[in-house]
Amino acid sequence: MALRKGSTLLLTQGPVIRSFAAVGSKMEGEGPLGPSFDLICEDSAFGQDSWEKAEASMQKKALDLAIQKGGFSPDELDVLFAGDLLNQCISSTYGLRDLNIPFLGVYGACSTMAESLMMASLFVEGGFGELAGAVTSSHFCSAERQFRFPLEYGSQRPPSAQWTATASGAVVVGRQGTGPRVRAVTPGRIRDLGITDANNMGAAMAPAAADTISRFFTDTGYQPEDFDLVVTGDLAHVGSQLLLQLLERDGVRLEGRHRDCGLLLYDRKRQQVDSGGSGCGCSASVLCSSLLPRLLDGSLRNILFVATGALMSPTAVQQGESIPGIAHLLWLSAAPAGKE
Repeated sequence: MALRKGSTLLLTQGPVIRSFAAVGSKMEGEGPLGPSFDLICEDSAFGQDSWEKAEASMQKKALDLAIQKGGFSPDELDVLFAGDLLNQCISSTYGLRDLNIPFLGVYGACSTMAESLMMASLFVEGGFGELAGAVTSSHFCSAERQFRFPLEYGSQRPPSAQWTATASGAVVVGRQGTGPRVRAVTPGRIRDLGITDANNMGAAMAPAAADTISRFFTDTGYQPEDFDLVVTGDLAHVGSQLLLQLLERDGVRLEGRHRDCGLLLYDRKRQQVDSGGSGCGCSASVLCSSLLPRLLDGSLRNILFVATGALMSPTAVQQGESIPGIAHLLWLSAAPAGKE
């Protein structure tokens, strides 16, 4: 059973990440991590006749690949945690409806990969099943249509804007087996800096990331130097700078250890993605294409994966509401931890 320390849960059983997969499209394939994706589809429509159907198809491809790589069949999964950015999480519900897996929809905006993986890990840790899945996705075109302007509008993008990833990541967590382990989780708290600009999500999410990271170190007694990397997603350039400033104010220094999925997925200068990447699929695909493989081969031993989300609604933003942020943390390890 999990051991509670403050708001952090140390998972004594250490659920195992049995398999994982990342799917992307042309932009992601041209980025630094492109060769590490399991599947890159040059057609961002994924053979579908709408952007929403394209995203649903992409998410199903990611989960199918993760299940196949683990040597499982869909009916072996006891539960599936999934969500996305679109209203009523339609990419997940429509994309996964034919798999016949018990389904629990989650919404954490761009933090959904961390939230779904956290829930899957706790489900397994608690002994409620042998295998649990976690999957999420985002699509540049479907997100632009819902949250900002349809592509046909040709709106200008300010430097603080972020490029929503057309990508998906899927993970299967088990009680037994080999692979990276989930050692601890720290659920996020809603934090609101008062940002009202939907093109400045990095700044909106940074306070939540700082709060969650600070609480983890306070709860556990660990220090940043105990971890190879502290990886946020998706603060991009603007939010990452603010995060380091906020943490330094709290006495936490991450210089040299911090990375952000929004800055890892794309080459900002070459690909013209403004401040960097965003979307549920950004941190999900970076986790499944880069971070988990490095934990699997031992080039990383311990990391903190801290996916961030801007809990915005087009309706609320149009009414002048600010954009609250959330950040969920998972300690992922390649080997048994030396300190609990």
